[in-house]
Order: sequence, then structure tokens, then C-alpha cells
Amino acid sequence: MNPFEATIGASVSCAKTVSESDVYLFAGITGDLSPNHVDEAAMSGTRYGGRIAHGALLVGYMSRASTMIGDKCEALMRGHYPVSLGYDRVRFLEAVKIGDTITITYSIVSADAERMRTVADVSLRNQAGTVCAVASHVMRWLKRPD
Repeated sequence: MNPFEATIGASVSCAKTVSESDVYLFAGITGDLSPNHVDEAAMSGTRYGGRIAHGALLVGYMSRASTMIGDKCEALMRGHYPVSLGYDRVRFLEAVKIGDTITITYSIVSADAERMRTVADVSLRNQAGTVCAVASHVMRWLKRPD
């Protein structure tokens, strides 16, 4: 079996409690100071009942999981290194609130040795098990120099 095919089914999970500092630092870095993220008074009267994390921050947490997958792809990692080509079909299904503990699961579902790519399903769930975000991640595997 080639090392690309061997990656199919590889999966990792990681958890993170979304802190107020995560949201404020991300808001400062990106300049996204929307009341959705930084104004508790404005958001307390909404259906969310308080501030919510940036969607782009959630994709950043997905990126952590994509980095971790290399540990599950030892044969492929011996001759290649991974580079993200991007996330497709990103959907934010439920809000993630400050204080929520999220778990990201990253599972490789297909591999193409000719194009040197893998595709993974990514899901992000809160502490209640509710799916809050999903995406498809495309990874390019570059040959290591000899």
C-alpha cells in the first residue's frame, strides 16, 4: 500500500476552551471588532445571550488539528511534509460562546498520490456535543529534499 492510501481513515482530535482573551486577541489582530465578539451588553439581548467567537478563529482551531495529523501519517511524513491548500465548504452551524470547550475532529477521507493531496472532514463540537462548524480540508504533501 502506498503511503497516501495508508492515510485514509487517520484521525485526530483536540480540545480547547475558548477564552475571552482568545477572542479579544483575535479581534485585535484582525481588526474585527464587531459587537458580536466584543460587546457583551449588545449581545446579551440576542438569541446567543452573549458574545460569540469569530468564525475565522474557529478555522484557526481547525488548523491546529490539521497540523496534528502528521503524527498519524508516519509513512507519508518520512518522505513528505504537509502544506494546507485551504478549507472548502466551511459552515458555521451554531455559535461558539466564550467559555465553551470545543473539540475538533480531523479525519482523512480521501488521498490522491498522483496529485500528492489528502482531503479531510473536519468537525467542531461544543461541550454538549452540538456540531458548531464543519469543513473539508485539502492538504498538499510536498516531497522532502534528498
